[in-house]
Amino acid sequence: MKVLALNSSPRGDGQSKTELLLNHLVQGMKEAGAEVEVVPLRRKKIRYCSGCFTCWTKTPGKCIHQDDMTRELFPKWLAADLVIYAAPLYHFHLNAQMKTFVERTLPAVLPFFEYEEGRTTHPLRHSFPKAVVLSVAGFPDMEAFDQLSAWVRFVFGREGRLVAEIYRPAAESLPRAGAKAEEIFAAFRQAGREIVEQGALSPETLALVTKEIGKNREQFALLGNAYWKTCIAEKITPKEFDERDMIPRPDSVETFLIVMSLGFNKEAAREVQAVIQFRFSGEVKGNCYFRIDQGELTTALGEGENPDLIINAPFEVWMDILTGKADGAALFMEGKYTVEGDPSLLMHLSEWFGKGSKAPTS
Repeated sequence: MKVLALNSSPRGDGQSKTELLLNHLVQGMKEAGAEVEVVPLRRKKIRYCSGCFTCWTKTPGKCIHQDDMTRELFPKWLAADLVIYAAPLYHFHLNAQMKTFVERTLPAVLPFFEYEEGRTTHPLRHSFPKAVVLSVAGFPDMEAFDQLSAWVRFVFGREGRLVAEIYRPAAESLPRAGAKAEEIFAAFRQAGREIVEQGALSPETLALVTKEIGKNREQFALLGNAYWKTCIAEKITPKEFDERDMIPRPDSVETFLIVMSLGFNKEAAREVQAVIQFRFSGEVKGNCYFRIDQGELTTALGEGENPDLIINAPFEVWMDILTGKADGAALFMEGKYTVEGDPSLLMHLSEWFGKGSKAPTS
């Protein structure tokens, strides 16, 4: 099988989740014996369709534009058995780079009208390659892809050309989702193998590809909002956020629990049994606790039973410590916060929790 994989994400340098998941899909295809060429469209010169219809009248089947589409990509597209259209979801549809590519395939059809399967169509000048559509979104809802899916089925659904639709919500959360992300990556590789070997994607694999990665919608929103507030406050882009290895600054006790939970190091805490109580004062008041039981973590608002360590701190002070803006030991010596119970547990917090996981974007 000859596969042309088109990646229309404008992002590179490891930032693109479209590219991340496409790479796993392609790996599975190659393992199944397919010949795959991956083309990042951001590196190609593809002009917009002029709507002149020269390709239908003066130069049948040939576009007036002499660019990378005409000279290179259109011939490769025609020669492929299967084309993967991998695009981030922008405004609930294909992004501009991929839409431009699709529009420039107009020379492959004839200008005449036919009535087929209940609708008017143009007959084909060339046989179209089969299609797989892959799209990712920051939103956690599968419904975000509804408009794109309707378009995909209308355009590619004729004559069995649409092999699979693969949509991945909450994609920005994947790089730091640990074992759950690895399960999804493995599912993408399996999807690639199935598409090549069986010409279809099994419902079981599709369910794994779209599997939720653990945060409910309310938690997702809290964490995502803290992430964007952090970027705005620091005047940085998401790329700069990652390059600085930052974490979202919690703006509520609930968000603090989520960030800490995502940063929990299960292996480091495998032999730990402890209850750690936080009592926050200042601008954000509230109590919460963490119960660690041999690598398992439970979190809750309020007071924990028989805490082994109690940390009394102004919320803003502890968030400065959490996000690396202040030194915890120095602030303790200055009396900015106090502890009760076993102080040795305080020294191990960074081992058990590390840095909170990065938040999703949308």
